[in-house]
Amino acid sequence: MSDQTAEPTKTRRNFLTTLEVDTRLLGMIGAFVLVCVVFNVLTDGRFLTPRNIFNLSIQTVSVAIMATGMVFVIVTRHIDLSVGALLATCTAVMAMTQTQFLPNVLGLEIGHPLIPWITIAIGLVTGALIGGFQGFLIGYQLIPAFIVTLGGLLIWRNVAWHLTDGQTIGPLDETYMLFGGINGTLGVFWSWVLGGLAAVAAAFGIMSARRSKIGHGFAVKPMWAESAVIGVVVAAILGFVAILNSYDVPSRVIARDLDRWGCEIAEGCSAAYGIPYSVLLLIAVAIVMTVIAQRTRLGRYIFATGGNPDAAELSGINTKLLTVKIFAIVGVLCALGGVVASARLGYHTNDIGVLDELRVIAAAVIGGTALSGGIGTIYGAIIGALIMQSLQSGMAMVGVDAPYQNIVVGFVLVLAVWIDIQYRKFSGAK
Repeated sequence: MSDQTAEPTKTRRNFLTTLEVDTRLLGMIGAFVLVCVVFNVLTDGRFLTPRNIFNLSIQTVSVAIMATGMVFVIVTRHIDLSVGALLATCTAVMAMTQTQFLPNVLGLEIGHPLIPWITIAIGLVTGALIGGFQGFLIGYQLIPAFIVTLGGLLIWRNVAWHLTDGQTIGPLDETYMLFGGINGTLGVFWSWVLGGLAAVAAAFGIMSARRSKIGHGFAVKPMWAESAVIGVVVAAILGFVAILNSYDVPSRVIARDLDRWGCEIAEGCSAAYGIPYSVLLLIAVAIVMTVIAQRTRLGRYIFATGGNPDAAELSGINTKLLTVKIFAIVGVLCALGGVVASARLGYHTNDIGVLDELRVIAAAVIGGTALSGGIGTIYGAIIGALIMQSLQSGMAMVGVDAPYQNIVVGFVLVLAVWIDIQYRKFSGAK
């Protein structure tokens, strides 16, 4: 009897081992699916509509971009409480640059094609300098990251207020606002083109990795398992594109700009948004950050330092300079997140980025980044941000008041850390 009951468990484990499934990733995806199903039931099917999924995707981007940088910070056993305030300072600088500095000082007319790109470049430099300065205080002056970034939270939030005299600045440049989401999308045709290319690239990448393993004499999955993984990835990519392409543009929106949607009259004209530019920006950031984490010396140094800082320093890694680089990267990502956040609003406001530091940290931790250092993934942080935004959006649709939303988010954060601790005990991971 004992052999008969043990066999199914053994088979399941062998199946998961054969597929080389990341159980953490599987758990996060399962949690996200559960959240979506529950809220879809509670909202009578309104949560999993193309319209809400489109809105959910563009609302997640800003926090997800910053969360990819927070992974590096937490992996190296630091914390950054200033990301929301730093985002506000960067957006204030960019708003003043495009509405005041470039038109009034350099004489560029409103709508000049160079304005958005100069603005974004200045914002990125601002973020890098502030982040690098905080990293210098942490790495070289040995001030704890908690203290430096807590001070940064207070300083940069009020620097942003001072730069704008507490005023709402806008409207922002039209090209700049394309990064906000609904104002800038690929449309149906180019979304399918990009989705098809992404699916082919994903399949090619998986098969290339397989051939590389074979060439170096490593064991590989059976071909059926490889095909199953490719099938799931391709289906996920094309399914996401199909959902976004099924969100029809309202006729009142078409009427505002008939040429954009290729219509002569609004009534009876069918058009869809497709993939937002902001989502493409997040995908690009995710790819770059994943390459840094897995394929570069900087990434190896980051995870080595997080695993054992003393051993990393004794092995010759300049951990002080590494800290500066990490916080400079976070500063750049805060500026990018600020581009998306302010472009989505169309203005810079005083409350932009408020509590984003907590959302970003929560996204990274829910996504499996260990506060003890040494462990974390970029894709996990993005899924964590998606879970966070799904919780908040779902509760808003159900009619839960904001204070109770924060209570639930706080509970989920503590629960995620507890589950991670139990997972480590069960798996024997440190």
